[in-house]
Amino acid sequence: MSVWPVQDAKARFSELLDACISEGPQVVSRRGAETAVLVPIDEWRRLQTAARPSLKQLLLQESARTESLLPDRRRARRRHVPALD
Repeated sequence: MSVWPVQDAKARFSELLDACISEGPQVVSRRGAETAVLVPIDEWRRLQTAARPSLKQLLLQESARTESLLPDRRRARRRHVPALD
């Protein structure tokens, strides 16, 4: 992976994009600190797919995730509806 200072990345963006496509991920730095990475779209999609569990994986997990599906009942308040005369 090559490191591109942000000024070079802005000035030579087409070159940065070509390097990303031909060589793989490229790092952009700001004031010497690595700040961002430009990756080819195919690799990005692969990473996104790998990061998201499938429905099958979710259903087969040992820990249940139902607690996040239900609202907290302790905080629920009943509305006061005035009686009609």
